[in-house]
Amino acid sequence: MDWDLARGIGSKALFAGAGALLLYWTISAVKLVLSARGINPLIKQFFTQVASGQVDGAYLLTTKNYRSHVNRQQFIRFLAGLQLNKFRNLKSGRPRLQDDQVMLTVKLKSDNKEELPLDFTFVKVDEAWRVDRIQKVGA
Repeated sequence: MDWDLARGIGSKALFAGAGALLLYWTISAVKLVLSARGINPLIKQFFTQVASGQVDGAYLLTTKNYRSHVNRQQFIRFLAGLQLNKFRNLKSGRPRLQDDQVMLTVKLKSDNKEELPLDFTFVKVDEAWRVDRIQKVGA
């Protein structure tokens, strides 16, 4: 009789643990989605400004911290080195939340299937997302 009781309690504990894990995952996913709202329009605005030659506008979408480490000329050289004119499509990956930052890998794709993955880090400045870091993946 004690074995049946222990097995019943064990099964209930296992289901409770699985339910708690599912609840934690769901809450984390919802928190991430709500936190990352506004990032996709920022990415679109960033690349639209770069494509239209408004590099200063794209540079102003970065944080003061970024601009203190990367001056305008370095930013222009970085963008020129990426050869962005070869790429037509943009695909963003799954955002990752760490502290008050959201990290996102963006893949630019060319017509000949070449990919350029870039890691972006975003932070909120006065309730608006700003780019805090841009780096080629693997660099």
